[in-house]
Amino acid sequence: MATFNPPSFAYMRGGRNVSLAESVPADIMHMVDPYWYQWPPMEPIWFGIIGFIITVLGIMSLSGNFIVIYIFTSAKSLRTPSNMFVVNLAFSDFMMMFTMFPPVVLNGFYGTWIMGPFWCELYGLFGSLFGCVSIWSMTLIAYDRYCVIVKGLSRKPLTITAAVLRLMFVWSVCLTWAIFPMVGWNRYVPEGNMTACGTDYFAKDWYNRSYIIVYSVWVYFMPLLTIIFSYWHIMKAVRVHEQAMREQAKKMNVASLRNSERIKGKSVEIKLAKVALVTISLWFLAWTPYTIINYAGIFESMALSPLSTICGSVFAKANSVCNPIVYGLSHPKYKQVLKEKIPCLACGKDDTASDSRTQATAEISESAA
Repeated sequence: MATFNPPSFAYMRGGRNVSLAESVPADIMHMVDPYWYQWPPMEPIWFGIIGFIITVLGIMSLSGNFIVIYIFTSAKSLRTPSNMFVVNLAFSDFMMMFTMFPPVVLNGFYGTWIMGPFWCELYGLFGSLFGCVSIWSMTLIAYDRYCVIVKGLSRKPLTITAAVLRLMFVWSVCLTWAIFPMVGWNRYVPEGNMTACGTDYFAKDWYNRSYIIVYSVWVYFMPLLTIIFSYWHIMKAVRVHEQAMREQAKKMNVASLRNSERIKGKSVEIKLAKVALVTISLWFLAWTPYTIINYAGIFESMALSPLSTICGSVFAKANSVCNPIVYGLSHPKYKQVLKEKIPCLACGKDDTASDSRTQATAEISESAA
């Protein structure tokens, strides 16, 4: 790998200032889309700010998701077929940051992509693969909650074999989509401030544009529709259930049936569904801006500055930080095992007894199904 000067010196060539795109090394200039040649170099301070933010997010994501993987795999009570989707989500988020944030920080120091064409393509492939696996892991979680809450005892029980097959399907399809740009259907290129690589959403021919459109259907719109379907029916089932309980309480001439074991079991599943809903909502809040950027590039509907596009990319990666926080704060089984395994990270009042009842109820619910 060649040695390059820091950002403050990277934008002078032949005694003149050059554009942001012209600052990249010669071996990768053929990959830069002509669109970026109209933009002047970014101020060095922005590289420092972005590098600092992505470093903080990277450390939080790696540590948080590692703890989630450790907790869910080390505790027997958490090794259920449904929780395999949670572990897969944490693993994909962990790998996204493991492969993403060090290159962004390193290239940000030099103010351009210095790692060569091959690593640019590999960076783009990893980002596509792990991002795709993350959203489909969340989709599997949402659909599993739908099966538990809406279908209940009438559903076919989820087995470890079935969960593994679903995950294998997701990984194989996502890997296929990630490989396509490396074999000619679109391509991975430097984008934004030239410190990250992604698909070429400024491609002029419709053959390459079609990849982004079709891929977005698989990685964005299909999961969105599946999640809307799942949660629409979950909320509908909850409303019907609550109404039935109110009517039953009225017939029994009592104020509420909230203390019954049946209600407790249902509330456990509803709480887990809320955890999944929050997690997925955060994912869409994080990735929707980057989706908009891709479509804005395809249809040339707005001017995309280097700063806005790299911020969209960083914002998307920030989602991998949210998932372990959500599960750590909201998952009762997780909190209980965390107190046992890593007491220094557990916070809040000691509700072990309550958590034990919740855990037992959830286990009875899963085994009965």
